[in-house]
Formats: sequence, structure tokens, C-alpha cells
Amino acid sequence: MYCVGLTGSIASGKSTVAAFFKSKGITVISADHVARELTQTDEQVQKKIIKHFGQSILDAFEAIDRPKLRQIIFAHPEQRLWLEQLLHPLIRKRIVYLLGNNKSPYSVVEIPLLKERTTYPYLDRILVVLAEPEQQIKRVMVRDNCSKQEAQAILAAQPSDKERIAIADDIILNNASLETLKRKVAILHEQYLLLASRQNTIS
Repeated sequence: MYCVGLTGSIASGKSTVAAFFKSKGITVISADHVARELTQTDEQVQKKIIKHFGQSILDAFEAIDRPKLRQIIFAHPEQRLWLEQLLHPLIRKRIVYLLGNNKSPYSVVEIPLLKERTTYPYLDRILVVLAEPEQQIKRVMVRDNCSKQEAQAILAAQPSDKERIAIADDIILNNASLETLKRKVAILHEQYLLLASRQNTIS
């Protein structure tokens, strides 16, 4: 099964790109959605997070308060590392399971923190979405209703564009209209269909 890894910094437009692929009938798996599912439904994961961060991490409904958790991990890199070490192996395992049930010609896995290939050996190709940093900061401030300083901290905690470009097979620069972005995705979609077809022929 041909698999494309999709990554990009926060508010770069990668989720919009993912939605365009999905509109073409391609299976799209989001690592963020898998992580959210784990923190909301996996009791063992929930217990470990609550034990580590304390009861203050819970909301009024006794559920993990994700915005509060996000504030903590972006303010304290060591806490972010702890959470990543807990969740990432489980996320990768779940993604492999979901890929095994894929019926579309190829699949796209959206992985925001992707910065090296070895952790995800099933990726045949990596697509990186880039945007201007100032544009990203404005988008984050609007989307998350946060300050410029908070938005900058979120961006700083992620892999740099330089790291992403180093592993990229394809790059989309999201600096124009939605229609332009859609056309760029359509071109790549045709390319990935061809690559997937060749892989299936060889195998």
C-alpha cells in the first residue's frame, strides 16, 4: 500500500491539504486525531497522564482538559517530551492498524511533528506544506484565541522548516489562494496515483 506522509508546521495549511486529498476519495489518517482518541478513550493512557500531571489537568467533567494540557507542554519542553514518549508509540501502532484497512489507491498520513523517516518506515513519500511564519502566527492567534507570544511559542516547539525540507520529497508553498492550493494538490494526486500503480505492479 502506497503511503504519503503529510507534514507542516501549525497553521501552514496541511489540514486543508489533507481535506483536498480526502475529497478525491483518498484515505487520510490524522496523527492528531489518533492522539485525541487515545487521550479521550484509552483508560490506561488517561490514568498515566493524570498521575503525571495531577488532578488539575481535568476539566469540570473529569475529562482531560486538552487546552490546559497543551499550555503545559508548550511551556515546559520536558513535559512535552514525556507526553510524546507515552503517546507516539501508541499512535504509530494505531496508524499501522488503520493503514491495513485502507481501500483507496494510496493513503495520506498527516503527522505534524514528522522530522525523520526512520520512525515511520511505511512512508513511501513525504509531502511538506510551508507557509510564511507571520501568516502562521496570525492564523494561530485567530484559531486558538491566543496571544502572539503564545503562538510564537507553539511554532518554536515544532520541527523547523529546515528540518522538514530535509526529508521532503514534495513541497507545497501555501502562499496564495485556496484555489491555487487545490490545484497543487490535484497535480500531486495524479502523481501519487501513478506511483501507487507502479508499486502495485512491481509487488
